[in-house]
Amino acid sequence: MINIKAIIYLLIVLIVSSYVTYSDKTPPEVGIEEQLGATIPLDLKFTSSKGDTLSLREIIDKPVILSFAYYHCPGICTPLLTGLSEAVNIMDLEPGKDYRLVTISFDHTEGSAIAEKWRKTYAEGMKRKIPVDAWYFMTGDSLSIKKLTSSVGYYFKSDGKEDFIHPAAIMAISSKGKVVRYLFGTKFLPFDLKMAVIEAQEGRITPTINKVLNFCFSYDPQGRKYVLDVTKIAGAVSLFFVAIFLVILLIKGRKNKLNKKELS
Repeated sequence: MINIKAIIYLLIVLIVSSYVTYSDKTPPEVGIEEQLGATIPLDLKFTSSKGDTLSLREIIDKPVILSFAYYHCPGICTPLLTGLSEAVNIMDLEPGKDYRLVTISFDHTEGSAIAEKWRKTYAEGMKRKIPVDAWYFMTGDSLSIKKLTSSVGYYFKSDGKEDFIHPAAIMAISSKGKVVRYLFGTKFLPFDLKMAVIEAQEGRITPTINKVLNFCFSYDPQGRKYVLDVTKIAGAVSLFFVAIFLVILLIKGRKNKLNKKELS
């Protein structure tokens, strides 16, 4: 005879154990750990490409699309910012008026000169002309960088030489400093970017399919790209089929009980 309570208990245990496994609170060495709803430390100060020291509170007076890079990056930083600029070119919201772009180097050894070089490169490469204060390229000290990147769950590390291993993502921040959305990768749909800005204007947190993609993919430090996380997917699929199997047993158990009652 099938013990229905035991089956239900087993199913609950499997689901909870799976949740605990995939919700490990240990920050990744490299990658993104979403901090939706968290408030970034607005009193942190960074240096603009013009050499001015500004607090985040002074810059984030409207919705901000925040990105991290390092300016001598030979890898995904250029595709990331190029993808962002392409979406900004097409999007009908006005940078500098409706929202602001802020790119901060996580390499504390970089200064405002190289930041200004990158600012000019992207400003001149834009199809639409934007005000100087519409897109900040900034640098900072190691402590401020660590506090800011940790507050948004952005983790990177040195490769032991001159470069860094890091994820590719941008974040939408409200005017009050609240993290409202993450967009992953190096290509961004103008619609997704527009929705991120609108949600930041409203202070509304709306997780997207990127949350699912972030579960299915993990960052490969050696290849410097996101790869399909077979272990996670296999675990989720296995749990799904176990749940189906237990449900079938439960249904059969009930049918057997009904048949016995009818025969008696």
